[in-house]
Amino acid sequence: MIKQIDHIGIAVNSLEDQLPFYRDVLQLNFIGFDEVEEQMVKVAMLKVGDVKIELLQPTSDASPIAKFIEKKGEGMHHIAYRTDDIDTQINDLQQKEIALIDQEARHGAHGTKIAFIHPKSSGRVLSELCQVEGGQHE
Repeated sequence: MIKQIDHIGIAVNSLEDQLPFYRDVLQLNFIGFDEVEEQMVKVAMLKVGDVKIELLQPTSDASPIAKFIEKKGEGMHHIAYRTDDIDTQINDLQQKEIALIDQEARHGAHGTKIAFIHPKSSGRVLSELCQVEGGQHE
């Protein structure tokens, strides 16, 4: 079951250029950096209330984030919904014939398990399921 919005992902060319706006101007609580090598992305995570903002910088031209920025420019990339049981959630969506990008959970930033729902099944909005492991980035 979906518990809440976990974070909003924003694709950026440079964390160095964009982080000061969110951290210093908006004064969001900076949680830290992470790098997810398999997704070719460096992440800066910030928190506002119960929701996080995830700034995503590609580390390779082959990164899905680099391709997104090339096609659409910097901006909102996805909305992530927190679940306590991502495997059950994926199975439920598969049974409902919802198009998924990920048929099983994979490693995400800050110790999470993630899976993406294809935008064609969610009103053209890339949606992510996110399960926090061990209470990290709460």
